[in-house]
Amino acid sequence: MTNGKHGPARRWLAAGLAAVLFAPGLAAAAEPCARPADKGAFDVAALKSRLMITALTCNAHDQYNDFVSHYRVALDQQDKILDAYFARAYGRAARKHHDDYTTLLANTLSEQGLKQGTGFCDQNLGAFSQVMALHDGAALPDFAAAQAIVQPVSLTLCPAAPPTKAKAKTKSQAQKSQTQKSQAQKSSS
Repeated sequence: MTNGKHGPARRWLAAGLAAVLFAPGLAAAAEPCARPADKGAFDVAALKSRLMITALTCNAHDQYNDFVSHYRVALDQQDKILDAYFARAYGRAARKHHDDYTTLLANTLSEQGLKQGTGFCDQNLGAFSQVMALHDGAALPDFAAAQAIVQPVSLTLCPAAPPTKAKAKTKSQAQKSQTQKSQAQKSSS
């Protein structure tokens, strides 16, 4: 049996928790910041989506299939990073939010393509040869970021962590060692 003294306090607490959990502005503030790897994964997802839309619109299915086959391992790695971001941001609802993002991204890029009109294929087919010329899959995030593809979401980047004393000490020791090596090379010459 519950004590009647705590009834109103519990109701206020429950109402307060409901307000915090369901307030849209507060829910967005709870999203984690995007780490550099997360940002790269979002950029690669945008590149992959743009190339897919280009393939469908411009009858470039073989080029898209070559891209996916060639970079399969790197694309899978980037997708796992995106999965981890959505898991941190949304917990059990991560899959739904990831799927929603993917759909919104495709729709955003399709609309952008429609605005480009008949010049869309001329402006985008060259991306296949550019991406296939990359040294390896590790270059995909930088390449994708350089494409300035429109994202349907805004990411808040995590602030850079200040170096710890141990890292700063190691860095200064490395610089000191490099200086000593340079001086030794000069004196032996």
